[in-house]
Amino acid sequence: MKNLILAFLSLSIVACSDSSKKNTVVQTRTSGTVKILVDESFSSIIADQVEVFNSDYKDAEFNISEDNENKIVPAFLNDSMGVIILSRRLRPDEEKIYRNRGIIPKTSRFAIDGIALITGKDNIDSNITVEQVISILKGADTKGKNLVFDNAYSSTVRYFKELAQIKELPKTGVYTLEDDNDVIKYVGENKNFIGVVGVNWLIANNSNMSPYIGKVKMMGVKNIKGKKGDDAFYTPKQVNLINGIYPFLRNVYIIDCEGRDGLGTGFANWLMSPRGQLIVLKSGLGPHKIVPREFNLKNKN
Repeated sequence: MKNLILAFLSLSIVACSDSSKKNTVVQTRTSGTVKILVDESFSSIIADQVEVFNSDYKDAEFNISEDNENKIVPAFLNDSMGVIILSRRLRPDEEKIYRNRGIIPKTSRFAIDGIALITGKDNIDSNITVEQVISILKGADTKGKNLVFDNAYSSTVRYFKELAQIKELPKTGVYTLEDDNDVIKYVGENKNFIGVVGVNWLIANNSNMSPYIGKVKMMGVKNIKGKKGDDAFYTPKQVNLINGIYPFLRNVYIIDCEGRDGLGTGFANWLMSPRGQLIVLKSGLGPHKIVPREFNLKNKN
Protein backbone atom coordinates (compact mmCIF):
# COMPACT_ATOMS: atom_id res chain seq x y z
CA MET A 1 0.00 0.00 0.00
CA LYS A 2 2.88 2.31 0.92
CA ASN A 3 4.52 1.67 -2.44
CA LEU A 4 1.27 2.52 -4.26
CA ILE A 5 0.99 5.85 -2.43
CA LEU A 6 4.59 6.72 -3.27
CA ALA A 7 4.02 5.82 -6.92
CA PHE A 8 0.89 7.98 -7.00
CA LEU A 9 2.74 10.93 -5.48
CA SER A 10 5.56 10.54 -8.00
CA LEU A 11 3.13 10.54 -10.90
CA SER A 12 1.37 13.63 -9.49
CA ILE A 13 4.65 15.52 -9.21
CA VAL A 14 5.62 14.61 -12.78
CA ALA A 15 2.17 15.62 -14.05
CA CYS A 16 2.35 18.96 -12.23
CA SER A 17 5.85 19.51 -13.58
CA ASP A 18 4.71 18.80 -17.15
CA SER A 19 1.67 21.08 -16.72
CA SER A 20 3.89 23.84 -15.36
CA LYS A 21 6.18 23.54 -18.38
CA LYS A 22 3.23 23.77 -20.76
CA ASN A 23 1.94 26.91 -19.01
CA THR A 24 5.35 28.59 -18.99
CA VAL A 25 6.10 30.45 -22.20
CA VAL A 26 9.59 31.80 -22.72
CA GLN A 27 9.75 35.60 -23.11
CA THR A 28 11.23 36.28 -26.55
CA ARG A 29 10.49 38.59 -29.48
CA THR A 30 7.87 36.14 -30.75
CA SER A 31 6.54 34.56 -27.55
CA GLY A 32 5.43 35.48 -24.06
CA THR A 33 3.08 38.23 -22.93
CA VAL A 34 3.03 41.97 -23.56
CA LYS A 35 0.70 44.69 -22.34
CA ILE A 36 -0.20 47.30 -24.97
CA LEU A 37 -2.15 50.50 -24.34
CA VAL A 38 -3.73 51.80 -27.56
CA ASP A 39 -5.18 55.17 -28.47
CA GLU A 40 -8.68 54.08 -29.50
CA SER A 41 -8.30 55.99 -32.79
CA PHE A 42 -5.90 53.25 -33.91
CA SER A 43 -7.66 50.21 -32.47
CA SER A 44 -8.55 48.84 -35.91
CA ILE A 45 -5.03 48.85 -37.39
CA ILE A 46 -3.53 47.34 -34.22
CA ALA A 47 -6.17 44.60 -34.18
CA ASP A 48 -5.26 43.71 -37.78
CA GLN A 49 -1.55 43.62 -36.96
CA VAL A 50 -2.02 41.44 -33.87
CA GLU A 51 -4.23 39.01 -35.76
CA VAL A 52 -1.61 38.40 -38.46
CA PHE A 53 1.25 38.31 -35.93
CA ASN A 54 -0.59 35.65 -33.90
CA SER A 55 -1.20 33.57 -37.02
CA ASP A 56 2.58 33.19 -37.31
CA TYR A 57 3.51 33.11 -33.63
CA LYS A 58 1.07 31.10 -31.55
CA ASP A 59 2.90 31.62 -28.25
CA ALA A 60 2.50 35.42 -28.34
CA GLU A 61 -0.14 36.82 -26.00
CA PHE A 62 -1.27 40.46 -26.24
CA ASN A 63 -3.12 42.18 -23.39
CA ILE A 64 -4.59 45.23 -25.12
CA SER A 65 -6.36 48.14 -23.45
CA GLU A 66 -7.98 50.85 -25.60
CA ASP A 67 -9.05 54.31 -24.46
CA ASN A 68 -8.52 58.00 -25.15
CA GLU A 69 -5.06 59.52 -24.92
CA ASN A 70 -5.67 61.34 -21.63
CA LYS A 71 -6.44 58.06 -19.88
CA ILE A 72 -3.88 55.68 -21.34
CA VAL A 73 -0.83 57.95 -20.98
CA PRO A 74 -1.11 58.32 -17.16
CA ALA A 75 -1.75 54.57 -16.90
CA PHE A 76 1.34 53.92 -19.01
CA LEU A 77 3.53 56.22 -16.92
CA ASN A 78 2.37 54.60 -13.68
CA ASP A 79 3.16 51.12 -14.98
CA SER A 80 6.56 49.49 -14.56
CA MET A 81 6.84 48.35 -18.16
CA GLY A 82 4.78 48.04 -21.31
CA VAL A 83 4.06 49.34 -24.79
CA ILE A 84 1.83 52.17 -25.96
CA ILE A 85 0.44 53.28 -29.35
CA LEU A 86 0.12 57.07 -29.66
CA SER A 87 -0.05 59.84 -32.24
CA ARG A 88 2.78 61.65 -30.47
CA ARG A 89 6.13 60.94 -28.85
CA LEU A 90 6.56 60.97 -25.11
CA ARG A 91 7.37 64.42 -23.77
CA PRO A 92 10.76 64.94 -22.04
CA ASP A 93 9.18 64.85 -18.55
CA GLU A 94 7.32 61.65 -19.46
CA GLU A 95 10.45 60.01 -20.82
CA LYS A 96 12.28 60.97 -17.64
CA ILE A 97 9.89 58.83 -15.57
CA TYR A 98 11.04 55.73 -17.42
CA ARG A 99 14.69 56.76 -17.57
CA ASN A 100 14.65 57.11 -13.77
CA ARG A 101 13.66 53.44 -13.70
CA GLY A 102 16.62 52.54 -15.88
CA ILE A 103 14.46 52.07 -18.99
CA ILE A 104 15.14 53.95 -22.23
CA PRO A 105 11.92 54.31 -24.30
CA LYS A 106 12.21 53.03 -27.86
CA THR A 107 9.99 55.03 -30.22
CA SER A 108 9.20 54.04 -33.81
CA ARG A 109 6.84 55.63 -36.32
CA PHE A 110 5.02 52.91 -38.23
CA ALA A 111 2.12 54.73 -39.94
CA ILE A 112 0.76 58.09 -41.08
CA ASP A 113 -2.84 58.84 -40.18
CA GLY A 114 -5.04 61.63 -41.46
CA ILE A 115 -7.75 63.41 -39.51
CA ALA A 116 -10.79 63.56 -41.75
CA LEU A 117 -13.42 66.28 -41.74
CA ILE A 118 -16.81 64.85 -42.69
CA THR A 119 -20.13 66.43 -43.54
CA GLY A 120 -23.57 65.23 -44.58
CA LYS A 121 -23.66 63.57 -47.99
CA ASP A 122 -26.31 66.03 -49.20
CA ASN A 123 -24.38 69.08 -48.04
CA ILE A 124 -23.40 71.15 -51.08
CA ASP A 125 -20.56 72.85 -49.21
CA SER A 126 -17.94 70.11 -49.06
CA ASN A 127 -14.71 72.17 -48.90
CA ILE A 128 -13.09 74.09 -46.06
CA THR A 129 -9.78 75.87 -45.46
CA VAL A 130 -7.42 75.40 -42.54
CA GLU A 131 -7.94 79.08 -41.70
CA GLN A 132 -11.69 78.48 -41.36
CA VAL A 133 -11.13 75.50 -39.07
CA ILE A 134 -8.82 77.56 -36.86
CA SER A 135 -11.38 80.37 -36.76
CA ILE A 136 -14.07 77.97 -35.54
CA LEU A 137 -11.71 76.66 -32.85
CA LYS A 138 -11.06 80.21 -31.69
CA GLY A 139 -14.79 80.91 -31.44
CA ALA A 140 -15.01 83.26 -34.42
CA ASP A 141 -18.11 83.46 -36.59
CA THR A 142 -17.84 81.03 -39.50
CA LYS A 143 -21.21 81.27 -41.19
CA GLY A 144 -22.92 78.67 -39.02
CA LYS A 145 -20.27 75.95 -39.32
CA ASN A 146 -19.84 73.76 -36.23
CA LEU A 147 -17.17 71.19 -35.40
CA VAL A 148 -17.99 67.92 -33.65
CA PHE A 149 -15.23 65.85 -31.99
CA ASP A 150 -15.20 62.35 -30.55
CA ASN A 151 -14.56 63.34 -26.92
CA ALA A 152 -12.95 66.16 -25.00
CA TYR A 153 -9.92 64.08 -23.97
CA SER A 154 -8.96 62.51 -27.28
CA SER A 155 -5.72 62.88 -29.21
CA THR A 156 -7.77 64.46 -32.02
CA VAL A 157 -8.89 67.32 -29.78
CA ARG A 158 -5.30 67.79 -28.57
CA TYR A 159 -4.08 67.95 -32.18
CA PHE A 160 -6.50 70.76 -33.09
CA LYS A 161 -5.99 72.72 -29.86
CA GLU A 162 -2.26 72.74 -30.64
CA LEU A 163 -3.01 73.72 -34.24
CA ALA A 164 -5.14 76.70 -33.18
CA GLN A 165 -2.81 77.49 -30.23
CA ILE A 166 -5.66 77.46 -27.73
CA LYS A 167 -5.87 75.92 -24.26
CA GLU A 168 -9.63 75.42 -24.13
CA LEU A 169 -12.34 74.82 -26.73
CA PRO A 170 -14.82 77.66 -27.27
CA LYS A 171 -18.25 77.42 -25.64
CA THR A 172 -20.02 77.67 -29.00
CA GLY A 173 -19.28 76.24 -32.43
CA VAL A 174 -17.31 73.24 -31.13
CA TYR A 175 -18.89 70.18 -29.51
CA THR A 176 -17.69 66.84 -28.16
CA LEU A 177 -19.51 63.51 -27.94
CA GLU A 178 -18.39 60.06 -26.72
CA ASP A 179 -16.53 58.44 -29.63
CA ASP A 180 -16.00 58.54 -33.40
CA ASN A 181 -19.09 56.43 -34.10
CA ASP A 182 -21.24 59.04 -32.34
CA VAL A 183 -19.65 61.74 -34.51
CA ILE A 184 -20.42 59.86 -37.74
CA LYS A 185 -24.03 59.27 -36.68
CA TYR A 186 -24.55 62.87 -35.59
CA VAL A 187 -23.12 64.45 -38.73
CA GLY A 188 -25.13 62.11 -40.94
CA GLU A 189 -28.37 63.19 -39.27
CA ASN A 190 -27.74 66.91 -38.67
CA LYS A 191 -26.96 69.72 -41.09
CA ASN A 192 -24.32 72.42 -40.61
CA PHE A 193 -22.07 70.16 -38.56
CA ILE A 194 -18.57 69.03 -39.50
CA GLY A 195 -17.33 65.85 -37.88
CA VAL A 196 -13.68 65.33 -36.95
CA VAL A 197 -12.59 61.67 -37.04
CA GLY A 198 -9.44 59.65 -37.65
CA VAL A 199 -9.17 58.15 -41.12
CA ASN A 200 -8.35 54.74 -39.64
CA TRP A 201 -11.61 54.71 -37.71
CA LEU A 202 -13.62 56.03 -40.65
CA ILE A 203 -12.53 53.36 -43.12
CA ALA A 204 -12.39 50.46 -40.65
CA ASN A 205 -14.51 47.49 -41.63
CA ASN A 206 -17.33 48.11 -39.14
CA SER A 207 -20.54 46.62 -40.48
CA ASN A 208 -22.61 48.23 -37.71
CA MET A 209 -21.67 51.68 -38.99
CA SER A 210 -22.32 51.04 -42.71
CA PRO A 211 -25.78 52.71 -42.74
CA TYR A 212 -24.36 55.86 -41.14
CA ILE A 213 -21.12 56.05 -43.12
CA GLY A 214 -23.25 56.08 -46.28
CA LYS A 215 -24.77 59.36 -45.07
CA VAL A 216 -21.50 61.27 -44.82
CA LYS A 217 -18.65 62.28 -47.10
CA MET A 218 -15.09 63.51 -46.57
CA MET A 219 -14.46 67.21 -47.07
CA GLY A 220 -11.66 68.72 -49.09
CA VAL A 221 -9.20 70.83 -47.06
CA LYS A 222 -6.96 73.61 -48.35
CA ASN A 223 -3.84 74.44 -46.37
CA ILE A 224 -2.56 77.82 -45.18
CA LYS A 225 -0.82 79.81 -47.92
CA GLY A 226 2.87 78.97 -48.13
CA LYS A 227 2.43 75.43 -46.82
CA LYS A 228 2.20 72.16 -48.73
CA GLY A 229 -1.33 71.60 -49.97
CA ASP A 230 -2.21 75.31 -50.31
CA ASP A 231 -2.97 75.05 -54.04
CA ALA A 232 -6.21 73.05 -53.91
CA PHE A 233 -8.69 71.23 -51.66
CA TYR A 234 -7.47 67.75 -50.73
CA THR A 235 -9.25 64.83 -49.08
CA PRO A 236 -7.38 62.37 -46.82
CA LYS A 237 -6.98 59.74 -49.52
CA GLN A 238 -4.06 57.42 -48.98
CA VAL A 239 -1.95 58.97 -51.73
CA ASN A 240 -2.40 62.40 -50.09
CA LEU A 241 -1.29 60.99 -46.74
CA ILE A 242 1.80 59.41 -48.27
CA ASN A 243 2.93 62.51 -50.17
CA GLY A 244 2.07 64.81 -47.24
CA ILE A 245 -0.22 67.05 -49.24
CA TYR A 246 -3.27 66.65 -46.98
CA PRO A 247 -3.07 69.30 -44.20
CA PHE A 248 -4.25 67.34 -41.16
CA LEU A 249 -1.65 64.58 -40.78
CA ARG A 250 -0.34 62.83 -37.70
CA ASN A 251 2.25 60.14 -37.18
CA VAL A 252 1.40 56.90 -35.38
CA TYR A 253 4.09 55.65 -32.99
CA ILE A 254 4.77 52.49 -31.04
CA ILE A 255 6.66 53.27 -27.83
CA ASP A 256 8.33 50.28 -26.21
CA CYS A 257 9.20 50.61 -22.52
CA GLU A 258 9.40 46.93 -21.62
CA GLY A 259 13.00 47.37 -20.63
CA ARG A 260 13.96 44.02 -22.14
CA ASP A 261 14.35 42.32 -25.48
CA GLY A 262 10.90 40.74 -25.39
CA LEU A 263 7.62 40.55 -27.25
CA GLY A 264 7.20 44.34 -27.22
CA THR A 265 10.43 44.72 -29.18
CA GLY A 266 9.41 41.92 -31.53
CA PHE A 267 6.01 43.49 -32.23
CA ALA A 268 7.58 46.93 -32.82
CA ASN A 269 9.97 45.35 -35.33
CA TRP A 270 7.02 43.54 -36.93
CA LEU A 271 5.16 46.83 -37.47
CA MET A 272 8.22 48.22 -39.25
CA SER A 273 8.82 45.08 -41.32
CA PRO A 274 7.66 44.77 -44.97
CA ARG A 275 4.76 42.56 -43.85
CA GLY A 276 3.66 44.95 -41.12
CA GLN A 277 3.95 47.91 -43.50
CA LEU A 278 1.88 46.05 -46.08
CA ILE A 279 -0.92 45.72 -43.52
CA VAL A 280 -0.70 49.49 -42.94
CA LEU A 281 -0.90 50.06 -46.70
CA LYS A 282 -3.95 47.81 -47.02
CA SER A 283 -5.65 49.63 -44.14
CA GLY A 284 -5.73 52.89 -46.10
CA LEU A 285 -3.20 54.69 -43.91
CA GLY A 286 0.19 55.87 -45.06
CA PRO A 287 3.01 53.41 -44.26
CA HIS A 288 6.23 54.60 -42.63
CA LYS A 289 8.02 53.41 -45.75
CA ILE A 290 6.65 52.23 -49.06
CA VAL A 291 6.86 48.47 -49.53
CA PRO A 292 8.45 47.83 -52.94
CA ARG A 293 6.60 45.50 -55.27
CA GLU A 294 8.64 42.66 -56.72
CA PHE A 295 7.96 41.34 -60.21
CA ASN A 296 9.10 37.94 -61.33
CA LEU A 297 9.61 38.12 -65.08
CA LYS A 298 9.77 34.85 -66.95
CA ASN A 299 11.12 34.31 -70.43
CA LYS A 300 8.39 32.66 -72.49
CA ASN A 301 10.85 31.42 -75.12
